[in-house]
Amino acid sequence: MSGAFLHTLFDILAWLAAAAAVYWLSRRGLQFPSQSFALPYIATLVFGAGLGAYLFGSANLWLSGQSGIARSVEGGLAGGIVGIELYKWSAGVTVRTGARFALPLALGIAIGRIGCYLAGLDDFTYGTPTALPFGHDFGDGVRRHPVQLYESAAMALFALAYVVAVLNRNAFTITNGFYLVLAYYGAQRFLWEFLKPYGTLIGPLTLFHLLSLSVLLYAAFMLATAPKARRLQKESLA
Repeated sequence: MSGAFLHTLFDILAWLAAAAAVYWLSRRGLQFPSQSFALPYIATLVFGAGLGAYLFGSANLWLSGQSGIARSVEGGLAGGIVGIELYKWSAGVTVRTGARFALPLALGIAIGRIGCYLAGLDDFTYGTPTALPFGHDFGDGVRRHPVQLYESAAMALFALAYVVAVLNRNAFTITNGFYLVLAYYGAQRFLWEFLKPYGTLIGPLTLFHLLSLSVLLYAAFMLATAPKARRLQKESLA
């Protein structure tokens, strides 16, 4: 099987896992804000995520001295956040609407990154050369950090911790799960960026270092200003 086919296959699996996560959460009796399933909300989310994915992915490619068009998971995440915040501001929506997306996001990235790993050199998500025994040769004779798998494992651990929190009816984690996954994702992605061969933008920092910090700071602000989570009652979340 070609790398492109495997990448597409795991992209599909990631979306299916995300959908399954949404269904699983709904079966737990949790009621998330209805605004996050409104058609204008979803349309804005898709548009913002798509624009961000291609904008940041392509910009990173060019900064790294390569031509072409590329997509970025983190770029899509950032674009979706900006799009939704602008939509909420223009529509006068004041409730926090991202809670239902915490587990789908973590699972989607965990599975999708496996596809990036299997895509090989063409995907340009591999790591820098390493002498460590678990370095991977993508076909050119150079052993590199399999950073895609590092990120996949990290996000899978978050997904597992989140599931445990849901089963234990942890109100703070369920209510603020989206910002928790953003903070976690931004922090771990910032670290992995030091193991990638991307062009730098400011000192040793790449475009994705700066984007990771932005995601992390946004999440930290939202968590710091989060309303106190109320105890879950009658197996539901208001």
